[in-house]
Amino acid sequence: MSPLLKMENVVYKINKRTVLNIKEFSVEENDIMGIMGPNGAGKSTLLKLLSLLDFPNEGRIEYRQKRIEAGNITIDLRRKFAIAMQQASLLNTSVYQNVAIGLKVRKVPKKLIKEKVDYWLDVFKISHLAKKHAYHLSGGEAQRVNLARALILDPEVLFLDEPFAALDFPTKIQLLKELKEILKKTNTTTVFVSHDLLEVKFLTDKLAILMEGEIRQTGETKAVIESPNEKTAPFIREWNDFIK
Repeated sequence: MSPLLKMENVVYKINKRTVLNIKEFSVEENDIMGIMGPNGAGKSTLLKLLSLLDFPNEGRIEYRQKRIEAGNITIDLRRKFAIAMQQASLLNTSVYQNVAIGLKVRKVPKKLIKEKVDYWLDVFKISHLAKKHAYHLSGGEAQRVNLARALILDPEVLFLDEPFAALDFPTKIQLLKELKEILKKTNTTTVFVSHDLLEVKFLTDKLAILMEGEIRQTGETKAVIESPNEKTAPFIREWNDFIK
């Protein structure tokens, strides 16, 4: 089976400095793929390239075996992707309106919007917050709204850029558990960027370790964590020692 997303020989530079040098990387359909690495490894930049928010200086990116370049991106292709960032960046309005906004932009009928918003508010256990102003939410509540706003669009690929980084530990663990159940139930292909091994162990099926702009190891999450190679062992070992 061909991968859903694929990169080959991708080089990304900023002011002549090479930020990413990815020989090969792919995401299979229905996978929850983690991208983990130390600060400054290039994780968020890699996510931007995969989500087609930016483009490499060299190499190719494919989606469903079709090469994607800046000149051939359509609205329909954009709508196959959804992103939730570390900062929820909610609109200055109610929770309900925040979750509904994407469907309104797509001119979905009002009745269907209400059905879908009510459904996703219920899934993320925030129905009681529907009329509350988004600026008055706690961090955990804001991220639930952020994730509902992304998933209501029925994306083929969901991109998560450290959305749990600012949450306290109990809130983070609870939301990770709930999100994994939701992603498995909906079969949503997900690319999850994190620098936190605990988050990765909770959420992902597969894991890529990014260090100094290069993919140093990929595989099943458990296998990568338990059997790191020579290049990733110091990083993984440091995290395992911290957890212990």
